[in-house]
Amino acid sequence: MLNNDSDSNIDHIDRKMLKLLAVDGRIAVTELARKLGMSKTPCGVRLKRLVRDGFILGFRAVLNPVKLDMSHVAFVEVKLRETTEATLQAFNQAIQAVPEVEQCHMIAGPFDYLLKVRTRDISAYRRVLGEQISTLPHVASTSTYVTMESVKENGS
Repeated sequence: MLNNDSDSNIDHIDRKMLKLLAVDGRIAVTELARKLGMSKTPCGVRLKRLVRDGFILGFRAVLNPVKLDMSHVAFVEVKLRETTEATLQAFNQAIQAVPEVEQCHMIAGPFDYLLKVRTRDISAYRRVLGEQISTLPHVASTSTYVTMESVKENGS
């Protein structure tokens, strides 16, 4: 979860706090303090410091994709025609406008980007691929891998 280079400003209590928050970001400060064996005020101070110092980037709801009718997941390899800085920046900016793309990672390897795309079904995915992803700036080709089952997501 944390590497040794970035966590030199935190101690074992901070690390335990981060692990607890990663499992339940809505935990009350009083309950968090109890689990850490400390009182509420110092716990709150530590929590605010971890947020301020960028160890915690935010708190959000984890949505149920099945209930939202968005359970189809595909991973897409994207190869660009070229990889100049201007090309990469154009792609990076354009991909932000595709709401079905849940994650986008630049990859060092035989392709340039790996996308995680979430849609209602394979037909909806096909439309997103053909009408949006394939038409993004400088896309030369794509390869799709459809998931059959999600075994582990969101670090849990």
